[in-house]
Amino acid sequence: MAAPLPRAAPLPRAAQHKGPCVIRTHLAPILAAAILVPALASSPLSAQDTPPRPKAASAADRAKEEVEAAWAHAPVDEQEVRHRDSVTIAGRRYPYTASAGTLTLRNVEGKPTASMFYTAYTLDGTKPGTKRPVTFLYNGGPGSPSFWLRMGSFAPIRIRTTNPEFIRPAPYDVGPNPDSLLDKTDLVFLDAIGTGYSRPLGDTKPEAFYGTDEDADAFARGILRYVTKYGRWMSPKFLLGESYGTLRSGALAYQLQERGMALNGVVLLSSIMNYGYRQPGLDQVYLNYLPSYAATAWYHNRIANRPADVATIVAEARAFATGPYMSALAKGQSISDAERDQVAQRMSQLTGLGVDFIKRANLRVDLPRFQKELLRGSARTVGRFDSRYTGIDTDAAGERPETDASSDAISGAYIASFSDYLGSTLKYETELPYRQSARDAAGWTWNWKHAAPGPGQPQNNPNTAIDLGAAMRANPYLKVLSMNGYYDMATPFFGTENDLGHMMLDRAQQANLRFTYYPAGHMTYLNPEALHQMKADLAQWYDEAVSDARSATPPVPATTSSATPPNQMPN
Repeated sequence: MAAPLPRAAPLPRAAQHKGPCVIRTHLAPILAAAILVPALASSPLSAQDTPPRPKAASAADRAKEEVEAAWAHAPVDEQEVRHRDSVTIAGRRYPYTASAGTLTLRNVEGKPTASMFYTAYTLDGTKPGTKRPVTFLYNGGPGSPSFWLRMGSFAPIRIRTTNPEFIRPAPYDVGPNPDSLLDKTDLVFLDAIGTGYSRPLGDTKPEAFYGTDEDADAFARGILRYVTKYGRWMSPKFLLGESYGTLRSGALAYQLQERGMALNGVVLLSSIMNYGYRQPGLDQVYLNYLPSYAATAWYHNRIANRPADVATIVAEARAFATGPYMSALAKGQSISDAERDQVAQRMSQLTGLGVDFIKRANLRVDLPRFQKELLRGSARTVGRFDSRYTGIDTDAAGERPETDASSDAISGAYIASFSDYLGSTLKYETELPYRQSARDAAGWTWNWKHAAPGPGQPQNNPNTAIDLGAAMRANPYLKVLSMNGYYDMATPFFGTENDLGHMMLDRAQQANLRFTYYPAGHMTYLNPEALHQMKADLAQWYDEAVSDARSATPPVPATTSSATPPNQMPN
């Protein structure tokens, strides 16, 4: 603190009558102090001096600081919570550990680039170095998290659904899953970056993961990290993808193999392996849909002389699609009137649509038109994900459905039950919102280019059946199981048959490819009877895949005739 000014002593009475010299003598201390004050004010403060008070922050600045302090970010350090439980499968009790956590993905320099969220189920007693199988599961989108598979398919806990109807509002029927795959394999459900709780880290942009090859690379890094962290390199390893997840699986199987991880098996559920045929002007998409149209018309009783089972009408539609229908579409505008009439008549018999409607569509009925037209007489539409579901539009005269009845029927139940399970049972805590889609962010774009194996330019529209075929040729033990719903209109099964039928496998390798079909839609597990059959088919397939990998020689068909002929697809 600055010293106080010196106080002037009173002048002696005699001096008061002297001249100015006396007065100047007594005022000197005062004048000196007056001169000193400005100098002290401009000089640096000593250690004992009080610093100037900082400028008060504005309300806007304080609010900004509070927001930044409360901003939730994905963790760089890996997180995990665990919960012990058990499930009974085929009369036997299986104790297990459920976990929810994150895997930190790093680039080749070791820099953290993303945090990948997962939920996992491991049988109690599983230790690093185990030879127990592990399966990595994911949905597709692109841009979808994996809570659909997580809550509906093969985890030891699932939401119970009936077949097919709108799921009633909460409370939902969530409980143990007797059709879980936990008796055959540990299960790890992965969320794509930008979905669920998975996020980019630091200055890494979302675009680094939003693309066919970028996404496959992220999943490869996530799987390699999990296998390394939990000591699963000696475990038989499987992939199970749904929808776009099957396209991911094709690229991922090849990428993992290139990075030193040979897989035992790949399960393709409701597949879309090839986006190339969806380009305008190509006719393959109409061929792909025809058997699904026939199955849907059969289900809704729109076919005259309706056969006893859906497989029969599907077989008829396949034969027509690969014969007269393919030939007619290939002729384009040069088709004769007589052939157009003949083809339209047969299409009407198979699909339940009117002959005139088919002809006005130039024999090319796209999916929204079929959904709207099939039940137009009763003012109903059929679902896209599952054509057994029906909806009601405000405009019965419209050209396409206003919504997808099959999606509306289930979404609320799945989202709510998964949110409750994470918080109430697994006790996973985070301030991050669980993103139901990566597409909800501003500027969402997806890079569809794909560098497939072999020479040539990158594909503009990906077909990863090429990648899967390359992986199968390199690894003769790699099994592929294609699981399909007859009423799946999002990824029609005949398109899957066409894509996988053009991997150009030799006769022995074809024995490693198998198809199964169920009376269900895109999410086949919504049908409880179909889920039970799927579990039985998968249990047998897992046993064969693990057993064959222990064989000294690669699996080959017993005879040449035992393989599926390349021009025929099984039901």
